[in-house]
Amino acid sequence: MSSYLIGHDVGGTKCAVILGKADGGEIEIIDRIQFPTHSDLGPEQTLVNFERYTKEIMTRNDLDVSQARAIGISCGGPISSANGTVLSPPNLPGWDEIHIVERFEKSFGLPVRLENDANACALAEWRWGAGKGCRNLIFMTFGTGLGAGLVLDGKLYSGTNDLAGEVGHVRLADDGPEGYGKRGSFEGFCSGGGIARLAREMALSAISDGKPALYCPTVNKLDSISARTVAEAANQGDPVAKEVYRIVGTQLGKGLAMLIDILNPEVIVIGSVFARQRDLLWPVAEKVINAEALPGAVAVCKVLPAALGEAIGDYASLSLAAG
Repeated sequence: MSSYLIGHDVGGTKCAVILGKADGGEIEIIDRIQFPTHSDLGPEQTLVNFERYTKEIMTRNDLDVSQARAIGISCGGPISSANGTVLSPPNLPGWDEIHIVERFEKSFGLPVRLENDANACALAEWRWGAGKGCRNLIFMTFGTGLGAGLVLDGKLYSGTNDLAGEVGHVRLADDGPEGYGKRGSFEGFCSGGGIARLAREMALSAISDGKPALYCPTVNKLDSISARTVAEAANQGDPVAKEVYRIVGTQLGKGLAMLIDILNPEVIVIGSVFARQRDLLWPVAEKVINAEALPGAVAVCKVLPAALGEAIGDYASLSLAAG
């Protein structure tokens, strides 16, 4: 039997309302409305927009909100899933103690579920993506930052106060690019921002040595460095760029080996930068994993790029509405 689901994807720069239709174990995205967050105007304007566009998306599909089964809200942390509250996320200034679940339950008369975005993405990949059919999955964002969502024994595991899976904060080296407020952290090495910071440091050194990198021949190009531009240079054979990705791949392997040993997952799904640059990262990471992790745990674990692609944020919010 099919049912309609509503997703709310809350981001620092843009938000979206998504209408989906669940049929058995499958999901179809029917429609979506995207709008700017306008974080400078505070949370109220965005909350009003969610209410407005939720009604609009149903109306333009000849539906009433009451015909939906539930609403799922995916939002960057920190949040309290138990209390349905958004707790001052760094990318949402002014969103302090926002009781978003209570508000939308009153607005729409539907069950509402809130989770942080990494957890929601983990559920989406587990239900409909690369982890479909498994019982133990780790999803890792590997985008602007690095976070993880955990599905253990067929259930989302969020920890005592929604802080499970914050693997980006783990220190992998005594020094290195900063991420999550800590130099040498997992996020410092394995995030888009971290790769850019490491690449800038190495570009400056290469310029000083008289052997500039292809992705940054002069100092006035430092601000234009990104994970993508470094990957393009690495694929063209630039030795500095290739070394950047070798270091990142090595640290990724160390971090994954630790997670494999501790959690013994069937599948680790990694999104964003890893999904786009798998050919640069995985050969190095795989060697480290095979050297560092327990062979029995490695044998039963697949490491895969996210299957839901650029639409994963839409699927993430719908996965929460699906229950």
